[in-house]
Amino acid sequence: MRTLLKTLLICGLSLLPLPAFALDKAAVEKQFHGWIEAEIWPQAKASGVSRANFDGAFAGVTLNWDLPDLVPPGTKPPKEQAQTQAEFSAPGGYFSEKRLSGLAATGKSLAATHASTLRRIEKTYGVPGAVVLAIWGRESGFGAAKIPYSAMQVLATKAFMSTRKDMFRTELIAALHIVDGGDVTPAAMKGSWAGAMGQPQFMPTSYLKYAVDFDGDGHRNIWTSVPDTLASIANYLVKKGWKPGRTWGYEVTIPENVSCAQEGPDLAKPLSAWTGMGIARISGKAFPPNEAKAESMMLLPAGRHGPEFIVSPNFYVLKEYNNSDLYALFIGNLADRIAGGAGPFKAPWGDVGKMLRSDVLTMQKTLAAKGYDVGKVDGLPGYKTRRSLGDWQGKNGIAATCYPDESLKKRLK
Repeated sequence: MRTLLKTLLICGLSLLPLPAFALDKAAVEKQFHGWIEAEIWPQAKASGVSRANFDGAFAGVTLNWDLPDLVPPGTKPPKEQAQTQAEFSAPGGYFSEKRLSGLAATGKSLAATHASTLRRIEKTYGVPGAVVLAIWGRESGFGAAKIPYSAMQVLATKAFMSTRKDMFRTELIAALHIVDGGDVTPAAMKGSWAGAMGQPQFMPTSYLKYAVDFDGDGHRNIWTSVPDTLASIANYLVKKGWKPGRTWGYEVTIPENVSCAQEGPDLAKPLSAWTGMGIARISGKAFPPNEAKAESMMLLPAGRHGPEFIVSPNFYVLKEYNNSDLYALFIGNLADRIAGGAGPFKAPWGDVGKMLRSDVLTMQKTLAAKGYDVGKVDGLPGYKTRRSLGDWQGKNGIAATCYPDESLKKRLK
């Protein structure tokens, strides 16, 4: 019996996918260093990186086996998980009042500490200091967050054996150019587990495009220089299209007789057109008169179940930093708090986000079959899905909510 059990165990183990204990890490490490020399050096050399700086960048670099999404040689990437059970998060959970109020208090203090630098940044780039501070706070806790990883090690590991090797290979070559340019030593080039570097969390390609030397020391330093960090964030926003003199947006109330199926950057209208429909600021304040003719968009991240907004093109510039409506709203609200006078959004977030992604995915497929543009069919309700739902609801005699809920599962067929 003991022999039989041992035989069954051996046979069973032989059927398992290649596990960590069966992986010859030393052999993979040797292959990794051969890959650096045979594939990365020729590409780096052709793009102008010096041999000395190349060798310096990779001195002591080994594979980081603790990173996520790795696919070692000889193994297969994990199969994409079908979205059959996962729920998407309720939007309201993104806006922790404890976190926002804490960041705002620190941001106000730092606004005073760095007032002269922020004035120069606003004059140079036209981006409000409060917006720059909000991104700094969100990305790295105003520089206090630990950023412990070697960027070279992370990028090289992921370029060699991750699910997105091509992207990380591009970033690795960019990182070599940063080292070759002399702005930072490889040892000081710290980043996150995903390769984003320094206090503004720039990927290397973004660093090369947007990082600036604002303290005048001859180096672009987003790791320890506050002026360089803040100005680099502002430069990024400007290069992405930030419009000076405009805010990110306003929380509003939208009358029930105004369709919620009008949101999105492709359905922009002059602000006066929205106010002509009866849309007003929830604070009771008037919109600035100079905004009347300015391009503005409706935004309902939770449909009729949460706060409602009219946003400017600057909102979508904030999304360039992180492609998420909730991220951009977080930055906008935090910036308003730092600037003074703002608090939490006034309208409550409804109890949404409880449906399975597979249910939303089914709705998206059904709407797409009916000719609607729902955007990415991924089980997540982006603005195209929300407005498509609202339009379908309105055409079928259902009070439009512009958000997926249980009541629609059986009706939307």
